[in-house]
Amino acid sequence: MTTVSKVDHSKLDNQKPTRNYFLNALPVEIQERLLPHMELVEMPLAAVLYETGDVMRHVYFPTDCIVSLLYVMENGSQAEISVVGNDGFVGMSLLMGGESTTSRGIVQSAGYAYRIVGSRMKTEFNRHGELLYLTLRYAQALITQMAQTAVCNRHHSIEQQLCRWLLLSLDRLEGNHLVMTQELIANMLGVRREGVTEAAGRLHKKGVIDYSRGHILVNDREKLEDTCCECYRVVKSETNRLLPFLANKK
Repeated sequence: MTTVSKVDHSKLDNQKPTRNYFLNALPVEIQERLLPHMELVEMPLAAVLYETGDVMRHVYFPTDCIVSLLYVMENGSQAEISVVGNDGFVGMSLLMGGESTTSRGIVQSAGYAYRIVGSRMKTEFNRHGELLYLTLRYAQALITQMAQTAVCNRHHSIEQQLCRWLLLSLDRLEGNHLVMTQELIANMLGVRREGVTEAAGRLHKKGVIDYSRGHILVNDREKLEDTCCECYRVVKSETNRLLPFLANKK
C-alpha cells in the first residue's frame, strides 16, 4: 500500500505551511504555537491516509495535493463524499471527539502536506479561540459539500458530476492541470469507467478539456462551469460565505 513519507522541508522552499489557506487564515500567535510541531510529508497518488474505522493519529494540511474522502461499501465499491485540498485539513473527527470515521482518506492528486499529531491540534482547539471558530465553519462547509455531492450523484448526469468534480479539484490546485486516470475518477464518482470515458469525450469535443494518459487539461473553465449543474455553485457560494479567506482564491 502506498504511504506518505516525511521529507526535508528545507529542500523545498516553495512548500510553506501557509500555502494552506486554512493555516494562513489563523492568527499569528496560533501559527506560532502550531507550526513548530508540524512536519512536511510527501503525499503520493493513491496513498491511503486512513481506512474506515481507523483511529486517526494526525491532522493533515495539504499545500498542493488533494485528498478524497470516500465511503466504502461492504462489497468494496466506493464513492467520494468530499474533497480536501489547500482550503482546509483532513482529520476533522479528531477534533470533534469521534476519533475514527466511516470514510477512507486517499490522495487523489499527488503533492505535499504538513501534518501534526492529533493531540497537539486538540490542545489548541480546546483553547476555544480562533481555531475552534474557524474549524466549526470549515466543518459546516464540508457538510454542505457532502450533502450536495449526494444530491448530485442521485439526480444529475455523469457529465455534470464530472464537471462538478473537476471544478472542485481545480479550486484546490494551482493551474488548470490534473493528473488523474479515468478509472480513478470512476471510483471517485461511484460510476462505471465507460461512463466517465463517454462524458470526458463529450467535454473534449466541446473544447472544454484535453485528456491524454491520465493528464487532464482544462482549456475553458467558463464553459466547464456552464456545463456543470447547480451543485458546484451551491458548494462554492456556501464555502466562500463561511470561509471568506477563500473567496478571492480563484
